Amino acid sequence: MRPVLHGDIVSAARALLAAQPDAREALCRRIFQGAEVADRHAARTGRLHPLWGNGSLMSAARRMPLASEPDFDSAEYCRCMMQVLAALLARPGV
Repeated sequence: MRPVLHGDIVSAARALLAAQPDAREALCRRIFQGAEVADRHAARTGRLHPLWGNGSLMSAARRMPLASEPDFDSAEYCRCMMQVLAALLARPGV
């Protein structure tokens, strides 16, 4: 996966927020896996992955429906942000 920036985290959290709470964990895994697949594909072929994009977390997340970005007064949005950050920290080598 390409280096993760603030916009990557925001996009992934918005994708999770658009999903039902019980589907968020699987969706988060799918977004991270899609970014990994796309990054390997782009490195191998020099082209964007047809489904997952350029290998960034943002590109993979934006393939999903996104909720409008709320502010941090939204407990659900905060939970989604924390879920994405936890997934990022759980990656090997982090």
